[in-house]
Amino acid sequence: MLRNVTHLKGFAIRATDGEIGTLDQFYFDDESWAIRYLLVNTGGWLSGRLVLVSPMAFRQTEWQSKRLDVALTKKQIENSPQIDTHKPVSRQHEALYMGYYGYPYYWSGPYLWGRESYPAGLTVRKEAVTQAEALQARAGKESADSHLRSTNEVIGYHIEAADGEIGHVADIIIDDETWAIRYLEVDTRNWWPGKRVLVSPQWIEQVSWPVSKVFVHLSRETIKNGPEYFESMPITREYENRLYGYYGRPAYWLQQSEQPSGRKASKG
Repeated sequence: MLRNVTHLKGFAIRATDGEIGTLDQFYFDDESWAIRYLLVNTGGWLSGRLVLVSPMAFRQTEWQSKRLDVALTKKQIENSPQIDTHKPVSRQHEALYMGYYGYPYYWSGPYLWGRESYPAGLTVRKEAVTQAEALQARAGKESADSHLRSTNEVIGYHIEAADGEIGHVADIIIDDETWAIRYLEVDTRNWWPGKRVLVSPQWIEQVSWPVSKVFVHLSRETIKNGPEYFESMPITREYENRLYGYYGRPAYWLQQSEQPSGRKASKG
């Protein structure tokens, strides 16, 4: 099912032996547009320390009670590698994190989650630890850029159409099975009042991080006449078919790989 990330903020995160804190924000990969980590505020438990939790650890989500259960103990989380969330998370830090939990690398393989399209499809493998140790040993040769961005950062970015600005990112919509970002919710009130529309990451031409802008190769008139999005209504496959049909773009569920295509590399 598709969910708005702003609706998930504040969800309680519960380990196998008790709650660890609340969901603060998400980190996503700006190349594949997939959620890679939850950033959890541990509050009074660990003096407000922020910790990363991978979707690979998810067990179940109680949407009504706003709680997400993870297959980790509080001790595991307490002893996990500390990440300075005020700085970019490097691939070296990710390797340490993956090695600590024994997770396979999501960046090793052709699909959204490495060898799988879903984080739930990845099982704990012994070779993952070996891989992490090998990567750690050659950390100096690895790129420090792991392409992780905060969802909090992107919300508010301006959207630039082919012929001018059309609005700003009001929310981000994710798939709660693959944890892929399916749409940016665009509030167009800076151009015409009242309407909200959805833009797929597949349609993004580029993102300029230094100037906080997302560029799409669509005209403002095309977007204006597109299917309107109402936050109070669930996104159905019927609506998505109409959306992709209107823009004449292939639907994500018909593609073999969970990799956005047809856009230029992000800048910045």
